[in-house]
Amino acid sequence: MSTVHGLDLARKFYEECGRELIARELPDLEDRIAVGLVGEGSECFGFDDDISRDHDWGPAFCLWLPEDVLAANGERLERALAMLPESFEGFGTRMKPEDRMGRVGPLPVEGFYRRFLNVPGCPQTLGEWRAIPEHYLAVATNGEVFCDPLGRFSAIREDLLRFYPEDLRLKKIAARCVAAAQAGQYNLPRMMARHAYTSVSICCARFTEAVISLLYLLNKRYMPFYKWAHAGLARIGSPLAEGVGASLEQLSCLTPLENTSADYAALIEDICQRLADELVEQGLSDSNDPWLYEQGPTVQARIRHEGLKRLPVQFD
Repeated sequence: MSTVHGLDLARKFYEECGRELIARELPDLEDRIAVGLVGEGSECFGFDDDISRDHDWGPAFCLWLPEDVLAANGERLERALAMLPESFEGFGTRMKPEDRMGRVGPLPVEGFYRRFLNVPGCPQTLGEWRAIPEHYLAVATNGEVFCDPLGRFSAIREDLLRFYPEDLRLKKIAARCVAAAQAGQYNLPRMMARHAYTSVSICCARFTEAVISLLYLLNKRYMPFYKWAHAGLARIGSPLAEGVGASLEQLSCLTPLENTSADYAALIEDICQRLADELVEQGLSDSNDPWLYEQGPTVQARIRHEGLKRLPVQFD
């Protein structure tokens, strides 16, 4: 497959075509426009490949402005952007209004964040944080900002990248421990004993998703949309995430007609042991017990916020 990635094309497209256009046609706005590629789409995560090019792919970039500035200058921006080439590096660009899908082109700073977070900037309360699906936080902080002279867009981004408030991170870790234990350590072998193979597959999937989420939380990274969550483990830069990710790949290759309950248990218990060791390493547990169902309450006991602490362990 090709090694051309959308984020690299976007950066080059801006540097070779967009930067000069903005300076020439919009000199009074140049110091208020942030430019980059962040948001929805595999290219914003760097996961795009040849398969990704069947829709909504091609050289493009976002221009973020304060809402009032964009409202007052929208027509001028459109006239300027209409001067961009229709192709770049052999690929069709997608800067025409009908090609943007609301993902590129001029966007309000506040509106961009509100679209994914339901608030115009970094959440300020635990309630606001808890209302946001985690993959939307990943979407709001992925990609790259090429320039931001005003600093307004990047300031919100940097606040978000500091990650969840610690008490909420602990609550989510506790919930994932319990979810992983229920699906993988408890229910999966019981379903194998019943020859309930569809349920085995469900248990395996739920265990895998809970473990992947736990790895992101332990490394203070937002987990992307489920189809990219496993691929993203290799980019965290953690030997634990990479190693457990490889074990999860092995687990997904097991089949209940060809493998035994012991085959599943060997992989699952090894994964849970490594996660328990990491909890101890981070000071979130005093025990290396791989039974993650008991690790959940242990982690939750370290929460300071009384409201979060009182919630059932399985709630995040």
